[in-house]
Amino acid sequence: MVMAQENMVYRIGLTLIPGVGDVLGKKLVSLFGSAEAVFKGNRPVFQKMGRVGRLIANAVGNKEILLRAEKEATFIERYGIRLLYFQDKPYPQRLKHCYDSPVLLFYKGTADLNFPRIVAVVGTRSATAYGKSVAREIIGGLVAQQIVVVSGLAYGIDGCAHRHALDVGLNTVGVLGHGLDRIYPSVHKTMAERMLSQGGLVTEFLSGSQPDRENFPRRNRIIAGLSDAIVVVEAAKKGGALITADIANSYNRDVFAVPGRVTDPFSEGSNYLIRTNRAALIQTASDLEYLMGWKRDAVVPNAVQRKIFQELTPDEEKIINLLRERGQAGIDEIMTGAGLATSCVSAALLNLEFEGMVRCLPGKVYVML
Repeated sequence: MVMAQENMVYRIGLTLIPGVGDVLGKKLVSLFGSAEAVFKGNRPVFQKMGRVGRLIANAVGNKEILLRAEKEATFIERYGIRLLYFQDKPYPQRLKHCYDSPVLLFYKGTADLNFPRIVAVVGTRSATAYGKSVAREIIGGLVAQQIVVVSGLAYGIDGCAHRHALDVGLNTVGVLGHGLDRIYPSVHKTMAERMLSQGGLVTEFLSGSQPDRENFPRRNRIIAGLSDAIVVVEAAKKGGALITADIANSYNRDVFAVPGRVTDPFSEGSNYLIRTNRAALIQTASDLEYLMGWKRDAVVPNAVQRKIFQELTPDEEKIINLLRERGQAGIDEIMTGAGLATSCVSAALLNLEFEGMVRCLPGKVYVML
C-alpha cells in the first residue's frame, strides 16, 4: 500500500474495532497520537486501561479488521469518495465540536460542509400537501441567503426539501443511514445523482451497510451537528424529526418548528416542540432570517463602516472582519479565525455588544448587526 492509502486504512480500521465508538476512538487517537499508532501501540499501555484496554489490544491484533478497512479504502478511491477524518481541516467544523461526532465521514459531492449558513429541513415521511407547501416556501424564501439545505433523503419532507433546493439553485446535502454503495429509498436515486453536482451525499457507514432501523438516530445526529438551524416542518408525536430536534437542542443548535392544526396527527410533534419551548415558532423564511440574525433591514454605507472600524481595537477589528466574511461564528471559530486567546475574544465581544455592533444568538453564536 502507498502511504496515503495506508493512513486511510488505519483510520477506517479504528472505527471497526469492537467496543470502540466515536468518543473512545477519538480518545485513543489523543492518547496514542494517531490511528496507526493505536494499531501499533504496545500492549502494556492497553493493559493499564483495564478490561476495555485488553479487549482493544486483542482486537487490533485481528488482521481481519485491517483487511476490511483496506477493502473499504479501495472502494472509496474507486468511486471518488472523500474520507473526512475528524482531525482534518475539511471535516465539518460544526459537527467536530459535538462530543459524539463521528471519527470519520464518507462524502461525495461538491458542497462545502463548512459553508457559512447551513439549514436542516426535516419532517415526517407521511408529509401532507400543507407540509410540502410550507417546506417549499421556506426554502424558496432563503435563496438570497444562499444556504446549504441538509436533510435525510427520506420520503416526505426530506425528499421535498432536497428536490426544491435543487430546483431553486441551492446546494443540498443528504445524510444517509447506510453506505454510499446504495440509495435508499431507491425512488430518490435520480435526485441523489443530481445532488452529487449540486450538494452531496454523506454518511458514517461503510459500503455494504444496510439501511437498518438503528442507523437512523445516528444519521440524525449528523444532520443536527452539520447545521446552524434545524427546521421541523411536520412531525408526528414520535419519529426521526423529533429525535433530530432533541439532539440539536443538546448541541445548542437553533431549532424551529412550523405549527399545524391541533387535529392533524402529523403536526402533533411540531406543536409539541413549540409548546414545550424546544423549538421557536416560525411560519415563513423571514421569521427564520430574523431569529437567526441573518436579515439586514439597512445597509451601512462603506464610508460610515470605515469610520467605525477606525475606532475599534485591533482585536475588535479582527472579529468584525471575520463576522463580515462568514456571516456568523461561534466563540471557538472566532478564536481560531482571529488567532486570539479566549480572554481577548470575550472582552472584545462584550464591548462590541455594548456598542450595538454584534448580537449573541442561542448557542453562543455571534452575528453583526
